[in-house]
Amino acid sequence: MQGPQSSHPGDELLRSLNEAQRQAVLHFEGPALVVAGAGSGKTRTVVHRVAYLIAKRGVFPSEILAVTFTNKAALEMRERLKRMVKGAGELWVSTFHSAALRILRVYGERVGLKPGFVVYDEDDQTALIKEVLKELGLAARPGPLKALLDRAKNRGEAPESLLPELPEYYAGLSRGKLLDVVKRYEEALRAQGALDFGDILLYALRLLKEDQEVLKRVRRRARFIHVDEYQDTNPVQYRFTRLLAGEEANLMAVGDPDQGIYSFRAADIKNILEFTRDFPGAKVYRLEENYRSTEAILRFANALIVNNALRLEKTLRPVKPGGEPVRLYRARDARDEARFVAEEILRLGPPFDRVAVLYRTNAQSRLLEQALASRGVPARVVGGVGFFERAEVKDLLAYARLSLNPLDGVSLKRVLNTPPRGIGPATVEKVEALAREKGLPLFEALRVAAEVLPRPAPLRHFLALMEELQELAFGPAEGFFRHLLEATDYPAYLREAYPEDYEDRLENVEELLRAAKEAEGLMEFLDKVALTARAEEPADPAGKVALMTLHNAKGLEFPVVFVVGVEEGLLPHRSSLSTLEGLEEERRLFYVGVTRAQERLYLSYAEEREVYGRTEATRPSRFLEEVEEGLYQEYDPYRTPTKAPPAHRPKPGAFKGGERVVHPRFGQGTVVAAMGDEVTVHFEGVGLKRLSLKYADLRPVG
Repeated sequence: MQGPQSSHPGDELLRSLNEAQRQAVLHFEGPALVVAGAGSGKTRTVVHRVAYLIAKRGVFPSEILAVTFTNKAALEMRERLKRMVKGAGELWVSTFHSAALRILRVYGERVGLKPGFVVYDEDDQTALIKEVLKELGLAARPGPLKALLDRAKNRGEAPESLLPELPEYYAGLSRGKLLDVVKRYEEALRAQGALDFGDILLYALRLLKEDQEVLKRVRRRARFIHVDEYQDTNPVQYRFTRLLAGEEANLMAVGDPDQGIYSFRAADIKNILEFTRDFPGAKVYRLEENYRSTEAILRFANALIVNNALRLEKTLRPVKPGGEPVRLYRARDARDEARFVAEEILRLGPPFDRVAVLYRTNAQSRLLEQALASRGVPARVVGGVGFFERAEVKDLLAYARLSLNPLDGVSLKRVLNTPPRGIGPATVEKVEALAREKGLPLFEALRVAAEVLPRPAPLRHFLALMEELQELAFGPAEGFFRHLLEATDYPAYLREAYPEDYEDRLENVEELLRAAKEAEGLMEFLDKVALTARAEEPADPAGKVALMTLHNAKGLEFPVVFVVGVEEGLLPHRSSLSTLEGLEEERRLFYVGVTRAQERLYLSYAEEREVYGRTEATRPSRFLEEVEEGLYQEYDPYRTPTKAPPAHRPKPGAFKGGERVVHPRFGQGTVVAAMGDEVTVHFEGVGLKRLSLKYADLRPVG
C-alpha cells in the first residue's frame, strides 16, 4: 500500500543536492548518523529526506516523526514540507517536549495523571516554590531551587540525589531543609494535577517503559524518526529516542559534535560520539561542503577544531573560494578593544544588521555598548538584557540614585530589602500607609516608621546605611560602590541568592566598578548610564549591530563577525580549565563563533584587562597559538604600515634572561625570566609584564 504521492517528482528532490546530501536523503531503513558541519545545509537535507520517504519510498506522512530543538525550527520545517509534498499536514514535527506531551495527553492516565492535567511554565513553577517556602516557614530565593529541580529532571534523576553534590548550604537552606522543600514541591504539583516542564519527558519515558501496548502504538506513529541537533540531547531525551527507535531503529540522527556547547543544560556530547556503538551497523554520512563561509574563514575553523580529541572526523570544504583574511587585532586594554570594534564597524558602514559582535561573558558587553552608542552606531543585545538592565547592576544603581535623591520611591522599594534585612512586604505596606496618611515621601515615612513600628531595628539599620551612602554620594563614584558592596556584603548575597550563575553576576558587578572608575562623580556616572541605557532600548532589529554571547550565536549567521576577548581566562574561560572536557567545550564555543561569519571575521584580545579590581597582563588564547600564523593576519588600522612584523620577532628560546629589550608600548626593559614562547620583562616605570613572543612585538635593544 502506497502513501500519498508528491506534487514534485522524486528526482526533483535530489537534483539540487550535493553528493553527500543526496546519499543521506536516499538512506531508507536502519539507523543513520548525519555528521553535518556548520553551514552544510543540514535542515535542507532532513526536509528533502522526509519528502523523499513520502514521494518515492511510499511511507505515509503519519509514520514520520521529526524532532527539532525549538518550536520555531519545527514550524519552519513543517511549512517547508507543506510546500514540497502532499499530506505534509499529517507529519509529526515537534520538539521533544511537544512530542512527549502529545503522548501524555492521550495515555497519561496510565501513569496516574489526571485528565486535563496542566503544565506549569517557569512563572507558575516559581510561584509554587514560593508557596512551598511560605508554608514551611523558610526564607530562600526560588531561582536556585528551580535550577536544582530542572537540572535533576534533565539528567533523569530524583532531585534529592543531587544533594550530595551541593555545598552544606544551598540558596540559604541546609540539605535537610532542601529535601523538605523538594518533597513538598512534588506533593503540591501532584495535588494540583500539574507537571512542570522537566516532568513531561520523565512521565512519557515512564509510560513507554511500563506500558508495552502504548509503546507499540507510538512506534507505529513514529516508524521513521529524525532527531536534529543530536549533540545537544540530554540523558532523558537520549533514553526517550532510543526507546522510541526500538529494534527496527529507523532513526536518523543529525548533528555536529564540534558544536556541542550546552553541557550546562545537561547535554551530553557522548550521545552523538557513541551513536555507532549504540546502533551497530549504522550508516554515517558526512556533510562537509560549507555554503556559508569563505575559504579563509573555514581554513582557520578547521585548524582550530582539529585540536579536539572528543570529535568525529570531518573537514569543512568551502563552496566560496578565497575571501578576506581573518584579521586579529591586539588591543592595549578592553577599552581600546571596544573602540576598535566600534570604529571598524563605522568604517565598514551600514547596514549595521550585517554585523555581530560575540563575547564569552555578559559582562564584556558594557564597553561595547558604550563605544557603539557614543559613535551613534545602533546596537541591540540579543538573547539577554543590556548591561545596565541586569538585576545586580540595577540593584547597585538604585542605591546610587536613592543616595542622591531620597525622593526616588522606585529605587527605595528596590533596595529596601535587597540584600534581605528583615523588611518584608507587611512592613513595606505599613510604611506606605504611613506615607499616605501623613502625606510624606516614602523615605521620610520610613524615618517615622522606625520610631513607631514594633521591631524597628531593620529599618534603623537601613536608614543608618543610607546616611553613610549619602555622605559618600558626592565623592568618587568607584569609592561609593566599593563601600556599598562592603557595607551590605552584596557579593555574599549574590553567592547565596544565585548559586547557579554567581560568578557571571559578580563579573557584572566588577564591570560596574570599572565603569564607575572612569567617571569623576556619582551624578556624572548616573547621567552617562542613563544615556547608554536609552541607546539600548529599541527592540526593532533592523539596521542594528547584534551583540551576544557565543552561546546565543549558535545557529545564526552574519556577513561580518567580531569575536572579542580571545585570551586566556575568557576564551577559554577560567572556570573551564580544570578538565579536558571543559577545555574542549571552550574550543567548540570558539569554533561556533568563527563559523557564524560569512564574509569577514575579526578576532581581538587585550594585552591587559581588569580582573576583580586589579589590572592584569593577559595572554592571547592558547586557541590562537594552535592555529598557524599564515591562517590569520595581524591587523592594526591605527599603526602606520611597516614591514611585516613577524620578520624581526624572536623565536621561542631566544632569551635566557638579562637581555635588554624594547616594546612599542612599555618602552625599554630587561628580561628577567623566559620559558618557551613566554618571557617576563621588567619595564622601567611600568613594572613586570608577562608577554608572549608570538604577539608582543618585542625587539632586542641595539
